[in-house]
Amino acid sequence: PQIRNQLLQSTLNEENTLVRHSSARVITAIAKIDLEDGEWADLPGYLQQAATSPTVRHREVGVYIIYTLLETMSDMFSDNLSAMFTLFGKTIQDPESVEVRINTMLALSELAMVVDTDEDVQSLKAFQNAIPHMVTVLKQTIEAEDEAHTVQAFEVFQKLLGYDAALLNRHFGDLMQFMIDMASNTDIDEAARTQALLFLMQAVRCRKLKVQGLRIGEQLTIKALKIVTEMGDMSSDDDEDATPARSALGLLDILSGSLPPSQVVVPLLKAIGPYVTNQNPEFRRAGILALGMCVEGAPDFIATQLKEILPMVLHLLEDPDVRVRSAALNGVARLSDDLAEDMGKEHARLIPALVKNYDMALGNLQGPHGEESLGIVKASCMAVDSLIEGLDPEDAARYVQELVPRFSHLFEHPDFKIKAAAVGAVGSIASACEGAFMPYFAATMQALGPYIPIKDSKDELDLRGAVCDTMGKIAPAVGAVAFEPYVRPLMEASEEALHLDHPRLRETSYILWSTMAKVYEEHFAPYLDGVVKGLHECLQQDETKLDVELAEEAKQLLGQDVVIAGQKMKVADAENDIDGEDDEDDWDDLGAITDVAMEKEIAIEVVGDVLTHSRGKFLPYFQKTVEIILPLVEHQYEGVRKSAIGTLWRGYACLWSLAEGNGMEKWKPGIPLQVQPTEDLAKLGNLVMTATLAVWQEETDRGTVTDINRSLAATLKLCGPAILITENGIAVPEITNQLLSILTKRHPCQQDLGEEDGEDGDVPEESSEYDWLIIETAMDTVTCLAAALGESFGELWKVFEKPVLKYASSQERYERSSAVGTIAECAGNMGSAVTPYTAGLLKVAIHRLGDEDPETKSNAAYATGLICEKSTADAIVLKNYNTIFAKLEPVITGDRKEARLLDNSAGCVSRMIARHPDHVPIAEVLPRLVDLLPLKEDWEENEAVFRMIVGLYQRGDKTVQALTGRLLPVFEKVLGPPEEQLSDETRGLVGELVTYLQSKQ
Repeated sequence: PQIRNQLLQSTLNEENTLVRHSSARVITAIAKIDLEDGEWADLPGYLQQAATSPTVRHREVGVYIIYTLLETMSDMFSDNLSAMFTLFGKTIQDPESVEVRINTMLALSELAMVVDTDEDVQSLKAFQNAIPHMVTVLKQTIEAEDEAHTVQAFEVFQKLLGYDAALLNRHFGDLMQFMIDMASNTDIDEAARTQALLFLMQAVRCRKLKVQGLRIGEQLTIKALKIVTEMGDMSSDDDEDATPARSALGLLDILSGSLPPSQVVVPLLKAIGPYVTNQNPEFRRAGILALGMCVEGAPDFIATQLKEILPMVLHLLEDPDVRVRSAALNGVARLSDDLAEDMGKEHARLIPALVKNYDMALGNLQGPHGEESLGIVKASCMAVDSLIEGLDPEDAARYVQELVPRFSHLFEHPDFKIKAAAVGAVGSIASACEGAFMPYFAATMQALGPYIPIKDSKDELDLRGAVCDTMGKIAPAVGAVAFEPYVRPLMEASEEALHLDHPRLRETSYILWSTMAKVYEEHFAPYLDGVVKGLHECLQQDETKLDVELAEEAKQLLGQDVVIAGQKMKVADAENDIDGEDDEDDWDDLGAITDVAMEKEIAIEVVGDVLTHSRGKFLPYFQKTVEIILPLVEHQYEGVRKSAIGTLWRGYACLWSLAEGNGMEKWKPGIPLQVQPTEDLAKLGNLVMTATLAVWQEETDRGTVTDINRSLAATLKLCGPAILITENGIAVPEITNQLLSILTKRHPCQQDLGEEDGEDGDVPEESSEYDWLIIETAMDTVTCLAAALGESFGELWKVFEKPVLKYASSQERYERSSAVGTIAECAGNMGSAVTPYTAGLLKVAIHRLGDEDPETKSNAAYATGLICEKSTADAIVLKNYNTIFAKLEPVITGDRKEARLLDNSAGCVSRMIARHPDHVPIAEVLPRLVDLLPLKEDWEENEAVFRMIVGLYQRGDKTVQALTGRLLPVFEKVLGPPEEQLSDETRGLVGELVTYLQSKQ
């Protein structure tokens, strides 16, 4: 206490800010020891006195020490919150010192963590009352062009977004508007505007439901679009400092992925029309850049608008301004990345436009605009790279002769990035056109071969990675036999790459191993030792030893290991000039995602690929792999969690498949289990299910929850109900609870950060596409659960029926389609257990037979047929037969553009005939049905169709016998390739029928 008090007194008179702050840290450390010894003494009194002293420096020191105490011991102030808020209510308005005001903001952000917003209403109101004053402090620092304090003030508001939502809710709308206005104000400093945009990004991430409820998505979108026009000479993808224009593009990206299309993409598409026709090239460029940034967040909606978008893109590809053309090429690449199939259909218009840009730029490389032309060459390569992979092999093959020689010419270009772009494009061309690449295979491998061992610079290593990626794409295109001579040297080079201190190259090696395992499958075994060793070493890397940047004042620590918050870290040199007083804030950011974590994410995915394709050859490494991956399901980085859970389920599925191959009986639906898994399978299933449930119920990352849904659904479908049995009993109730919480939008990943379940009012009707994906995959899991449980799922349907039926009556077509599809699959999987629900489900299905959306109508036909087939409520079903036929007649006799709708209608009618042949006017219905054969798209319905036809022949039906001449060519078609048209069992039945009919001729 004596040292502390002496230090406090000397600190109050210290002029040097860095020394004051260092002393404050020492005082805080001593105070912590005092507290542990029960000698808190009168330190708070000293600090209260100092914080309210007439002397500015005393106030600065007092508030700063209180802030440092709150940082480490905030709980100790929980019994004295009222006095603290009273003090801060004064210091936040200090008339003389910005440092007092800023440190008060910092202290308030720490104090906010101990406010119980449910119980302590007085403290909550006190904090809310401080917010306007905090905004005023931020305004003052911006007006004073005080960059250091401005950054600190913004950081406080960023931190508050991660706290209990009640703290900001009262002022959230006003705060968002303030930040929007700040970001749009070109009269203030760019750094402050960028900080405002960063706040808006974080707010949309953390409080998307609140932002959606405020309905400010359109305003944010339009403002961001306008800011993008400030791009100037900068490239949108340069690795330079953040600017308002680049940050605005980032905001658009987050908006499109977080809010419904109606609030972002719809207003954007309306707004960019005048932009792309504006005389100012900055506006034209901004329009296409903004569109490109929004594709990933709303691909399904943008796909529906391609007819309007594509002419605009093609027009901009011929723009007189080189920067606009470059942006348009970037737009093609982004559209193609997320809408591969849709964009691929437009290849005849797009590829000539891309080639034209490429050729024109290549001819201008030596001119005055050589650097800009080089950018166009690179962008053209990247656009082709993305677009070509969406083409069918036959279509892609048309362009091989035109494209490969063009891009191969750049393999010798002096610019490494140009080389890499060209190499990547050739790899994608090979992948897309498959066998048509063979004439260029040998020459390409010979040209790329010299780049495999290069390692003398970062540029060389980057290029080496691109070359390995491309060779990985070429291998499946030309096939295992043709590629065999290159496998061993490539594998050796990839193993060497693990030790070249280049994270991207290591990731490239892992991905190459994945590709090789897919190509060679069990013949990949000779390489498994090295591959598994490399992957295990990656997954066992220590992530606690990180690089920390310190300022000039701390250079004496360079090269030393320090421990911060229990983490051992290496101190690295500072690249930026940071004031010593900000060091502690920089250290707070050390929880960020590391390169090692991202590398682990990829490595885990590759483990899944390798074990899935090498199958039994992987068994010697299986147990150790599970032991390494299992703890990673609780990793702090969501990407690692997601990959770990997915790979563990893939491992279980692989082991199950091997067990079946070794004689284990195929699973049968229902619990108790009719088929017992092996001991190893039971142990692994218990481990994986227990770990999954632990993560699933608390996971806040929507991508991870989506992947858990997918993994569980796929495993239930492939392996049946055995995974539902754990050492803690049957997991069905827990799974049901998680699925129900998702379907009702109450899961933690569907809530705003800091909001309790239901705290923010009604659940919004609309969803972003990524948010809908969580629900859609949950519905898929429900259907697979039904498949695993069979008739016993009937009781569970009572739980899921209400939320699923709610989506079936949604205003959104994709919600109706998914829900009706779920009804169909569940009805089919639960069999006769659907009987008690017949009337209600049939009513919904028949109603949706008249839906305006073809996909929903198609699913309704599928559902109607399955309910008619499976239900034993014959009276209810037969009463609806005439209505069903009346609904289907215009579909069957219409213009027949929707192949899947026609296929499912055929399946529906076939099921109705098979179930109650005496209640169907077969003479009228069957000829029309035969007109629809063979089915074009949904081959699953062939099962219902041809089993029904075989059944009619077996009954001696005269109508079907009269149609034999029309049916024989159909039988020939479905018995031929592709094999997927019929299951083996149905193929056998049809084959026997054809033999019988031919014998009668």
